[in-house]
Parts: sequence; C-alpha cells; structure tokens
Amino acid sequence: MSTTVHLAQQPEADELLGRSPLAVLTGMLLDQQIPMEWAFTGPWTIARRLGADDLDAHRIAAADPEEFAALLSEKPAVHRYPGSMANRVQQLCRYLVEHHDGDAEAVWRDAPNGRELLKRLGELPGFGKQKAQVFLALLGKQYGVAPEGWREAAGPYGEEGSFRSVADVTGPESLVRVRAFKQEAKKAAKAAKSAKQAQG
Repeated sequence: MSTTVHLAQQPEADELLGRSPLAVLTGMLLDQQIPMEWAFTGPWTIARRLGADDLDAHRIAAADPEEFAALLSEKPAVHRYPGSMANRVQQLCRYLVEHHDGDAEAVWRDAPNGRELLKRLGELPGFGKQKAQVFLALLGKQYGVAPEGWREAAGPYGEEGSFRSVADVTGPESLVRVRAFKQEAKKAAKAAKSAKQAQG
C-alpha cells in the first residue's frame, strides 16, 4: 500500500499514513474531539516515540498499558485524552493480532463488497457506524480500496465531490471546505434541537 495523502498536513506524518495501513487505521481511531490534523499526526508521533518508522500491532498490543499511556501523554500529547485513547489504540491492536495476525490491511484486502467491508470495520474496537462509514469512504476515495458497492455502503460520505469528512481532504483548501461543512451541520443540529425544545 502506497499512496499520497494530506490528512495530517505534515509531510512526515502523511508519508507514514500513505504507506502504513495500521497508521491510517489508528489515525481514524484518534479522530474524535480533536482537530483532524492532530489526530492523523498521532500515529507518526507514536511510532517516533517507540523509536520505529512504523506502528507494529504486536508490539503495541503487548506493551505495558501504563507505559503506553505515558508515551501518548508526553508533551505534546497525542490526543486531548491520551490515557483513554492509549487504551483504545491497544484494544484495536489486540483485536488485529487476535483476528488478523496483526495485519491491519487484512481487514479490507479481500473484502468482496462494500457491505461486507463496512461490517468488518464496524467490528473493530472504537469504530461505530459513522466512523466505519467515513473510513470506508477514505479507503475508497484515497487508497484505491473500492470493492463493489463501496460508495453505497459508505452512505453520504461516499458521495463523489462531497466535502463532508476526512475522506474528502486532499490538501489545505479541501480541509477548509470540510471544516465549513461540519460547522454548518453543527449549527443545523443545534437549531433543530432548539426548535424541538420550543415545541415541547
């Protein structure tokens, strides 16, 4: 797997994301409650602190939980909640070791169709339906992983030409457009909630 991405907006971190299935899967896991670039820089930061040029699911799964949490908590922290996210990263790696011999790419390598791939992604620790759909769209749009029906399985995130999620970020300009979309969506959700409360 080798592709050029701009998810972290940082050359070294993006280079790792372009060649490492586990790195991009970990970046997606970290992508909540913090800016996207911070989340997707995380895998590179973790690899560097482990003294490696890639993430190793076996090594992370077997790491001492307190030591691994301390590694993510070092300044600058890998996430706003480094302790709980360290635990999630280890859970993900343990799952990959148990079900795929530590090979992250095995999750999608031979998926026969989009529906099956969505199911596999949804079984990963820390991946709810929305995260699984966004990651499926990212694989299809930027990593060439396009089993039959992948756009349908990814829901609105699979739409061509959309600026809805990390799957649509290919550089600084598209990042601005995705941010604007998310802000609008948040505003609309807030307005709908207020209207509902007013009716109640």
